[in-house]
This record gives sequence, C-alpha cells and structure tokens, in this order.
Amino acid sequence: MKCIEFNFEKEYINEFVNLPKKLYTKNDNMEDEKEMKEILTNNHPLSRYFKLNKFLVYKENKVVARFAITTYPNDNTAYLGFFECINDSKVAKYLFDEAYKFAIKNNYNKIIGPVNASFWIKYRLKINMFDLPPYTGEPYNKDYYLKLFQENNYNIVEHYTSNIYESIDECYTNEKYKLRYKQFINNGYEIISPDINNFDKVLKELYFLITKLYSDFPIYKDLSLEDFFKVFEGYKKIIDTSMVKVAYFKGKMVGFFISVPNYSNKVYHLSLLNLIKILQIKNKPKQYVMLYMGVDSEHTGLGSALVYSIMKELAKSKLTSIGALARDGKITQNYVKDLIKNRYEYVLLEKVVK
Repeated sequence: MKCIEFNFEKEYINEFVNLPKKLYTKNDNMEDEKEMKEILTNNHPLSRYFKLNKFLVYKENKVVARFAITTYPNDNTAYLGFFECINDSKVAKYLFDEAYKFAIKNNYNKIIGPVNASFWIKYRLKINMFDLPPYTGEPYNKDYYLKLFQENNYNIVEHYTSNIYESIDECYTNEKYKLRYKQFINNGYEIISPDINNFDKVLKELYFLITKLYSDFPIYKDLSLEDFFKVFEGYKKIIDTSMVKVAYFKGKMVGFFISVPNYSNKVYHLSLLNLIKILQIKNKPKQYVMLYMGVDSEHTGLGSALVYSIMKELAKSKLTSIGALARDGKITQNYVKDLIKNRYEYVLLEKVVK
C-alpha cells in the first residue's frame, strides 16, 4: 500500500471524488461533487478559514481509501474528515497510521473525526439504522466505519441523536406545549413563519443568534456574516416557509426553528431529473427534517412554544418528521417524547497523540 498526499492535481482530485461512487449507491451517496471539488481546490467560501491536507491510499494501484486532515490557526487539534475506506481492517489501519504520523510530525495533541473540514460543512459518524435511506442533512457513511475507528483506538467523545417522530393530526393535543405557547404569545412574543421575500433579513438575524448559541459546541469555529450568507443562501430554494418559525421579542429575534422537506440526497446531485423531483417534493413533501433550532438563554421555555407552533403545522399535513442531530444533554433531544418512535445515533471520536 502507499499513501499519496496531493495538492491540486486534477488526476488525484478526480480519484478523491470518485471513491464514494464506488462505495455507495446512487440512493445513498450524500456527497455533493461540485462542493467537494471546491473544497479540494480551496475555492469553497470557507476555505480561507482552514488548511486542508489531502490524502489517497492505494493498494495494487487502485484507490482503496481517502482522508483529509483539517487544521486551524491557534488550534492544537487535527481534524480527520472526508473519510472513506473499503471494508478492510488492514487498509484502515494503514490510513489511520498515516494520519497519526501527520499529527506527530506537526505537533498536534489529538485527532478528532470525522470532521469534513468545518463545523459548518459536515461532521459526525452515523452508527445505527442503516436500513433506512439517508435524510437531507444527515452525515451518512458505511455501517462498518465505527468498527474501523475503534479498532484504531479512537474513543467516542460526543454522542448525538436524531428523533423520528410519528405523524399527528389535528386531534392530537399536548397541553403543556399548548399552554407554554399561549403564555409567550400573551407576554408579547411573536412566533411567525418568515416571508421568503425577507429571507436575507432573517438570515442576518439568524447569523447573530446562531453565533451566540452554537459557540460552545465541539469543533465550532466563527465565520463572518458574508461567509455565513454564502453557506446558507441556498436554503432559500428548498425551505418550506410554513415549517420555519422565528420568535421575536421587542423586535429582536430570540428563537428559531428551521425545517426542510426530506429530499434525501437529491439536493446533492443536481441533475435535471433531480431538479424536477426536488420541485415535486417541495410542493408535496412526504416528511420534514427539522435541521436547526435555538433559543436565547434569556428566554427559558420558548423552545416548547416554538415546537408547538411546528406541531400545529405538522398536524395539518399529517406527515412524519425527523428532529435532526441533537447533542446529548441538550433539551432539544427530548422534545415531545411521546411522539418519538425511533432514534438515529451519531458520534464524534478522538484519539490522543502521544
């Protein structure tokens, strides 16, 4: 076996982006090839924030694995991401050994993964429920990847879940959430679905609130308002505004709940056929993915009111939903427990460099 580090050579970039096509089917390949090439060539909106070292592993002149190490100024952690590997423990060991050598050579204290370059792009490892197709926004991977990480002495340091919620109708009631909603409305709060024509204004308000609320998350890194816009402006084309709720108090945004229809992986592969399917799903969703939620800590209990406003919308459509990627210990993990019928699980892993 051999490991090749590359820069901008077209041959290696193509090898890097082609490996997932060999490991996944067209239905569960979650990699956006266009975005991946932007990242590999330092043309992504976030590329200026990090340095990316890119590697390919060859066996008998065939690519059998790939990975990248992301590093940040003034950060002693190396972040291992874009990890893909055939189901071969020897190949995986070789890959992880190479990553470890890189960390030692460059004086990093630990390696955390999988992290695909940035908190704002994609991170975490899926560890269960591989019988279901991936949902939009899911950090999807092969079912044997956890075994490969743990065989190479990576330990789980963070755990996350995505709740699968049962469908509800207008007969369903949750008095606790209903009461909380009424209390906040009566106290002068406004909970609304934003006008798509004011998307830029809402996105700017979201930036300042998300920056405040997410700053204590593992691997979080700040980014500018301009770059935040570049990363999230595409959501304007895929959101259903009825399933987006923002809360205001005295004219200031203090909470948000952002959902999208479940497009599976179609939004990452924009062929003409998929564009038609995306439009069809947007107009008539079969399921919603609740991607982001946050409430200013000074407004305790507002989360329940936001959830109630979303429940009212779900009751109209009678659709199931997924509450995506809640970190252990966060209250969002257990909202409306009586409707949770199953849970996806994800982890973040770490290896100390000695």
